[in-house]
Amino acid sequence: MDTPNRPRDIRLVPALNRAVRILDLVSAPDQRLTVSDIARHLSLPKSSVHGLCATLVACDLLQKRSDQSYRIGPHIMRWSNAFTRNIDVTDEFLTMLDTESDFPGSTITLSVRNGPDVVYVAARNSERHPNFFTFKIGQSLPAAFTATGKAFLMAMHEAEVRRLYSGSFPQPMTPNSVRDMNALIVELQTFRPKGYSVDDGQVREGMRCYGRTILDGQNRPIAGVAISIPADTLTSDDEARIVRTLQRFADVISRRMGSDET
Repeated sequence: MDTPNRPRDIRLVPALNRAVRILDLVSAPDQRLTVSDIARHLSLPKSSVHGLCATLVACDLLQKRSDQSYRIGPHIMRWSNAFTRNIDVTDEFLTMLDTESDFPGSTITLSVRNGPDVVYVAARNSERHPNFFTFKIGQSLPAAFTATGKAFLMAMHEAEVRRLYSGSFPQPMTPNSVRDMNALIVELQTFRPKGYSVDDGQVREGMRCYGRTILDGQNRPIAGVAISIPADTLTSDDEARIVRTLQRFADVISRRMGSDET
């Protein structure tokens, strides 16, 4: 399996690559996988998986549950925290949240792209709708379905997007999730003139999210900010205000990152 964004001429260390594949698999949502499950999913010898999992447990990168399944271990958070500390855009996002109030009961998130997925690095979940959907730091979701993911993808050439999903297209998360590459391309073409993207129930039924990228000093997308809210609470005035606020929010941070395109 290729590691996302690595040059194809780099030879990977097999054991390390297998360990990374195990961590990726275990970290997927709602997974409770045993050694046998992992071996089957990754087409690896059970003995090899057993040894790798034992090593990862010893390093606190995995934890073993009482039912013999595995979950991500606490050592991962050291790397996650170091990664987050080194993203200046996260500090700017959090600074903006301290002063921003023009979000009617919304959840506000910041994410970065990791290959075909987005990873959430900061979030302020709605206090008005606490049980609707909670975004967690470090959570990874398919870019094809999320508002920030679509915002990243619409900044890419069509050939790049198709290459990103050349292996397989992600399984739908809801009945509303875009089903294939051609449908995704049509969505991206619709969003580009608007300057923002929309996830209308593709991650969670009944939730609508609006996304826009944050640009760096070379005017390249480095992060995505999204505003999410239950669709049935939205009025047309709310929606217009959310879009205006989203654009201003992302543009202010982009300027602070050195962009001159806002």
